[in-house]
Amino acid sequence: MEHTSHSSTPVKGEAALSSTEKRIYIFEKAPVRRAVLQQMLPTVAGQMVALLYNLADTFFVGLLNAPIQTAAVTVAYPPFLMMTAVSNLFGIGGASAVSHALGRRDMDGAQRISAIAFWLSLASAAVFSLLCGSFLHPLLSLCGADAEVYPVAAAYARWTLLWGGAGTILNLLLSNLLRAEGRAALAFAGVTLGGVLNIVLDPFFILPQYMNMGAAGAGLATAISNTAGTLFFLLCLLRRSSTVLSLRPCHLKRTGVYIREILSIGFPSALQYAVSLEVLSLFVSKYAVEAVAAYGIVKKLDNLPLYFSLGTSAGLLPFLSYNYASGDRERQRQGFVFGVSITVGFSLACVIVFELFAPQLARLFIQDDVTVAYAAAFLRRMVLCMPFVAICHPMITQFQAMGRTRESLICSILRKGSLDIPLLLLLDRLYPLYGCALVQPVVDLISLIVALVLYRRLRRTSVV
Repeated sequence: MEHTSHSSTPVKGEAALSSTEKRIYIFEKAPVRRAVLQQMLPTVAGQMVALLYNLADTFFVGLLNAPIQTAAVTVAYPPFLMMTAVSNLFGIGGASAVSHALGRRDMDGAQRISAIAFWLSLASAAVFSLLCGSFLHPLLSLCGADAEVYPVAAAYARWTLLWGGAGTILNLLLSNLLRAEGRAALAFAGVTLGGVLNIVLDPFFILPQYMNMGAAGAGLATAISNTAGTLFFLLCLLRRSSTVLSLRPCHLKRTGVYIREILSIGFPSALQYAVSLEVLSLFVSKYAVEAVAAYGIVKKLDNLPLYFSLGTSAGLLPFLSYNYASGDRERQRQGFVFGVSITVGFSLACVIVFELFAPQLARLFIQDDVTVAYAAAFLRRMVLCMPFVAICHPMITQFQAMGRTRESLICSILRKGSLDIPLLLLLDRLYPLYGCALVQPVVDLISLIVALVLYRRLRRTSVV
């Protein structure tokens, strides 16, 4: 059902509403390419900063030239991704719901939605950290930590999951909410602050000539930097009056009215991180520790086109949500096509560079010849999925912007959980070790085909 009404229920002063209307102009009337780029460029830049500090962890730990240290960061990374799942549940769902409310000129609803997303995210972060602390040993063992790797992985995970969990989850949440009201540049500033701080702290905590904490130092730097980014966002929101976002507990009174929309949109995005729990690392852990270390390096390199796609999708979400809610389907379609064309072009460039220079890229992170050989072989296989991801992620975002829970859930389940685990079992048996690296390209191709079929059906029914 199209939302074409523009009912107004503002609760804030005219000054705040006027400032909001200036940002809404970008969604509603600015040239499509300019509007998309104004949202997308800061978001993609923020993702690149996040990638840089993830790469910094691997780079500085790799300088120790100890595969066990690199392997420890690798096996502790899946639980870290689980925090992204928790944040996306409320961050992606809340951001889309806020943009829908703005598209309907429902300022009161936008305030309530943002407050609900914030406080539920904070409560979930506390529960998540408590559970991780209670079950850390079985959790890391599930991710492939053996007796040799576990002590190092546990030291890293205690900092990132227990002490830094709330900071990481709220950092991601608040950046999504700020983008939802058109403040992508402020979201970028907060992410950049945390990223730069992480890169500065990494060598100080990790390297032997300073504090000599190894992988644990990388975890400490991550915890501090994400918490700093969260504090920056909180200060900005608490000191500014010209925002429709609210963190006030008084806006939780009508939680039941909005929670379904938040969770139904956010759940598919969370599911992509939560279902499979990076089962691939568990399969790789059956082999040499150098293979585990190589897999960790490749996942960081492989994240370049992935993070670009995620940044583009996050930048598109508020634009698509707003124009869907306001009823401007043609503007919505033009923004989507333009965003996808950018991600596909970038991913194809990454495929070419990674295929040609895989060993050289791996050697940037570690000098061990065996680890480099494994990493080059993994990278050349895993990067094949990226052109498919460059379309599939924006497609899922399009479904989320339209509130189409069923379609986004189907695509998310296909990408993570339903196809990848059976294919891992099959390909690892047919093509030991290296077959694992071929799983994601196959899964993403199937997911893309299904997403295109679902989108075509929606087009036929005039939903888009």
